[in-house]
Amino acid sequence: MTDELFFHKCRPLFCKIIGLVFKNEVDYDELVNELYVYLMENDAQKLREFGYRSSLYFWLKILAIRFFIKKRKKMIEISTNGSPYEGIRGIPVDDRDESARYDVERLLGEMPSQRYAIVIQKLQIDDQEPEQLAKEMNITTANLYNIKRRAMAQLTHVALNDIKRYGK
Repeated sequence: MTDELFFHKCRPLFCKIIGLVFKNEVDYDELVNELYVYLMENDAQKLREFGYRSSLYFWLKILAIRFFIKKRKKMIEISTNGSPYEGIRGIPVDDRDESARYDVERLLGEMPSQRYAIVIQKLQIDDQEPEQLAKEMNITTANLYNIKRRAMAQLTHVALNDIKRYGK
């Protein structure tokens, strides 16, 4: 049953996710085996969290996306010896925080305007003072707020497209 689900029925789904997250530069069997081990950890705790609020395939898709992004992030950390989010505000994080952080990072990376992404990153995530950021960017604070408004609209658009792409 496990082989049928993970290596046959869900193969197109996992291949698409792996293609998006890793650009097809990793081994399918290895990643799916790691996903299975992750699902079975702690007496299948993750599987027990499935609450039938969606289809099994949709739930598995979201879980796989988050797992593969987290896996990619760990691979990058190992190769660069540190994460860009390491030690933000010194607050310990749990799995949900990490998952949300990866989702936000991915969405910011998909924004067409990286200037907008930087404004959101610095103002909303890093809690930089608007006056200080405006000075760094050599713009007025009023202009920064306009940029932030447009940036949030663009991020919303990217997030809605992400939901359409992965939500079906």
